Amino acid sequence: MVNQELHIENPKPTLSMHPQKFALWLFIVSIVMLFAALTSAYIVKQADGNWLSFQLPGIFAINTVIIALSSLTMHLAYLAAKRDDLSRIRWMLLITVVLGLLFLVGQYISWAELVAGDVYFVSNYASGSFIYIFTGLHAVHLISGIVFLFITFWSSVRLNIHSKNMVRIEMCMTYWHFLGGLWLYLYLFLLFNL
Repeated sequence: MVNQELHIENPKPTLSMHPQKFALWLFIVSIVMLFAALTSAYIVKQADGNWLSFQLPGIFAINTVIIALSSLTMHLAYLAAKRDDLSRIRWMLLITVVLGLLFLVGQYISWAELVAGDVYFVSNYASGSFIYIFTGLHAVHLISGIVFLFITFWSSVRLNIHSKNMVRIEMCMTYWHFLGGLWLYLYLFLLFNL
């Protein structure tokens, strides 16, 4: 009798991702493409001339600090979920929501400052229009992030976020950090290209 060894190949590991996380990443990529197109259009339009130069509202710097702090509190909520510190998850999510709302108030104040400086959405100068488009679109996405934060908060209240169930808070954290990074990009872009 011949000794035959069976050689069974183990399947190669595949790259896998939770379907909701994949959808979130597709959404983030589409936002990146939108803002890349807008900043490209900004540079092209600026080269055409007829460009109004003005100071960025001072509240933009304050908003940058606010969104950086909100990113920190979001990350602290995530770390609390990894440790099953349910009370801390909720507090950090609520603080993140408050900071997000403060950021939106800051955006409103910045628009009032722009109007006070005779920079309007509709005018003969495209530079003003771009500022409103950049900040307005970012604000819309930030509102969607705040809604996501409330959904995540409600999940934490229902005890659905803990060390064994991290998908929702990981997605919320990813999106919120992305929004913070996007704001930082827009702020620096405008600071150096106005």
